[in-house]
Amino acid sequence: MKYVENIQQVAELQPDYLGFIFYEKSKRNFEGIIPDFSNTIKKTGVFVNEHLEIVISLIEEYRLDAIQLHGDESVVYVTELKKHLAERRALFIEENKTIKKRKNQHYISKNKIEIIKVFGIKDSFNFEDLQPYLEVVDYFLFDTKGKERGGNGTKFDWSVLKDYPFDKPFFLSGGIGLQDVNEVKKILGSNLPIYALDVNSKFESKPGVKKIEELKKFKKELFIES
Repeated sequence: MKYVENIQQVAELQPDYLGFIFYEKSKRNFEGIIPDFSNTIKKTGVFVNEHLEIVISLIEEYRLDAIQLHGDESVVYVTELKKHLAERRALFIEENKTIKKRKNQHYISKNKIEIIKVFGIKDSFNFEDLQPYLEVVDYFLFDTKGKERGGNGTKFDWSVLKDYPFDKPFFLSGGIGLQDVNEVKKILGSNLPIYALDVNSKFESKPGVKKIEELKKFKKELFIES
């Protein structure tokens, strides 16, 4: 998401997550103000090989509920990030006890920040590469491997996912559009632990601007039984 009015329009559709990309090289790089919307929607920051201090700063500034790591972040990086977030949470809880005015208190999310680690797939993938991340991330996200860090608008071969060996839930992403409704229903009916669908470029009129009517239609058709 990128523009205030469009953010509000999409939020009215009640998605579970709304993503904001903090990556200067992206056409969807976010630098604006996030308007108020339902607290049932998780504000998600998307980062690519960003310094830990900047990630933590933006989490606090925008009151993010989840972060999506779209770069080459190592297990060590993710572990350090979780450690810093836990320490700051504990510190803010303690400091807030001494700050009487609620408006001056530190923001603390009700739940821990979710961590989503992205991996690009094309025609094959070695799922054993995920093993070290199992204990440190909440979800994986599988996207199409391409020249851009996401938003390439193409699908990878979903049949690769039949070899996914873990219980860890994941987001399915990569060029999902209106024309894919039946195929999406089919894979959702499999035994794969698909937690969410991540849609983006196929529902845009330009980078960062989502087509509301098409999103409405996608959501409606997705929940119509075949």
